[in-house]
Amino acid sequence: MLTDLTIKNFAIIDTLHVPFQPGLSILTGETGAGKSIIIDAVNLVLGGRASADLIRTGEEDAVVEALFDLSSFPGILSTLAETGIECDGELLVKRVVSRSGRNRVFINGGLSTIAALADIARLLINIYGQHESQTLLRPENHLALLDGYGRLEPLAGEFSLLYQEYRRVLGALKELEEGERDVERRQDMLSFQSDEIAGASLVAGEEEELLRERQLLAHGEKLLLHSQRAFELLYGGDASLLGQLQRVTGDVTEISAIDESLTGVLASLSESAYQLEDAALALRDYAAAVQADPERLGQVEDRLDLIGRLKKKYAPTIEEILDYKERIDHELQQLRNREQSREEMDRSLAELQNRLREKGGELSAGRRQAAAKLQEAMERQLNELAMKNAVFTVSFSTLAEPRSAGYEKAEFLFSPNPGEEPRQLVKIASGGELSRLMLALKQIHPESDVPTLVFDEVDTGIGGATSAVVGEKLKRVAAVQQVLCITHLPQVAAYADHHYRVEKRVDSGRTTTSVTPLQGEERVGEMARMLGGVKITETTLDHAREMIESARG
Repeated sequence: MLTDLTIKNFAIIDTLHVPFQPGLSILTGETGAGKSIIIDAVNLVLGGRASADLIRTGEEDAVVEALFDLSSFPGILSTLAETGIECDGELLVKRVVSRSGRNRVFINGGLSTIAALADIARLLINIYGQHESQTLLRPENHLALLDGYGRLEPLAGEFSLLYQEYRRVLGALKELEEGERDVERRQDMLSFQSDEIAGASLVAGEEEELLRERQLLAHGEKLLLHSQRAFELLYGGDASLLGQLQRVTGDVTEISAIDESLTGVLASLSESAYQLEDAALALRDYAAAVQADPERLGQVEDRLDLIGRLKKKYAPTIEEILDYKERIDHELQQLRNREQSREEMDRSLAELQNRLREKGGELSAGRRQAAAKLQEAMERQLNELAMKNAVFTVSFSTLAEPRSAGYEKAEFLFSPNPGEEPRQLVKIASGGELSRLMLALKQIHPESDVPTLVFDEVDTGIGGATSAVVGEKLKRVAAVQQVLCITHLPQVAAYADHHYRVEKRVDSGRTTTSVTPLQGEERVGEMARMLGGVKITETTLDHAREMIESARG
């Protein structure tokens, strides 16, 4: 709910801070005192149109701040969190209007946008008055209001979920049909690619092995020549390295028998002989295995060429080519099962259409029953609010195709005077009539979705006993939601939980507006002023006290 409103340099307001409480807050004062300016300030801080004309003469900026206590509204806190606005239960909204055109919006101290503010505003306050286009003036809201009154939200929710699934299947089927002409060409291309890759019998790691084999085959003669010559030098007779090493080893054997200090040298020579012999035998075996096979080299070259072509067409590596084949094989399977998929989607769509018609018919019947009850209840409430013979009705138009909300649109129509055909609210309802229509709707269906309601001109064109009825109805609504109301009628003001007097005065040649909370005899005096005008008698004061006590009773 709105707990604090601070206004600076706005219209004729210099500086003003108004604390608000739960329940019914009534604002009264002389005509022209600035009551509607306060409503205009609330409208501005909630995203209303900004203009330099709103700035107090001689000032550069106008500032309006509104503080809200949302601790009892977890749904709103959750919605705010989803939009990236975190708050611990309190929300501060600030709007700055500048003559330079640098208008700014702050939400909980952070710079924001008008669009974001407008989205938040609809969660916080509804203003019903002469200049505001509110919930009732937007026909797109009427169906939801009707569903709320008729307790049809669960049924409407079920229909909406069915509709979403219907649209999903319909979209998938449409996509399937649109691609039908390209399916055969796509299937042929994928089949060719899959067969080409399969025909190559690729093996992961194969290319590296082939490159190594090609390297050996291409240099076969050189490998044979040098390996054989190395073997001969190591092992090929008395002149070989091993032959000479054996003679050296014999000499050292002779002298080590005399001088044992050469035993280590002898061991090294023996070890070297063994190692050279192993190397020589390995070279002999290597030379025996070397192939100089031009035919095999050609086969390897052809295989590598095939792999290269497939890499250019499909993927940089054999592993990725094999992954690609797996994907296209999966797509081919889907394409081959396309007809089966289409048949399944056709069946699913037909089933969803039948369920939509069934659920939609149930919802439509419920709405028409609710509309008849709503019409009767609204006209009874309007009659009590001095709008005798007013006509309120709900007009339905059937849609050719269902939408998320059902098979129909609904719009509230209204005629305030006998003999006039009911018409759209936006074309016929005045500010006062709109306020009373919303008051009547809130009376018969007291939702608590928005924390604060503001009524301006709700008492236009009424008086006497009807005024007390308006006050009583406002009081009942205020038991569920915070209500702010501007009124000229003491019969309405008598029901206030909190009474504020709006005054205009002149200080040092400047006009300014003030708001004063009234208690006790101050409130009695304001009520007496509303009752008796300029001359207030003791009788008028007694009457005011009596009205307040009667309203409390």
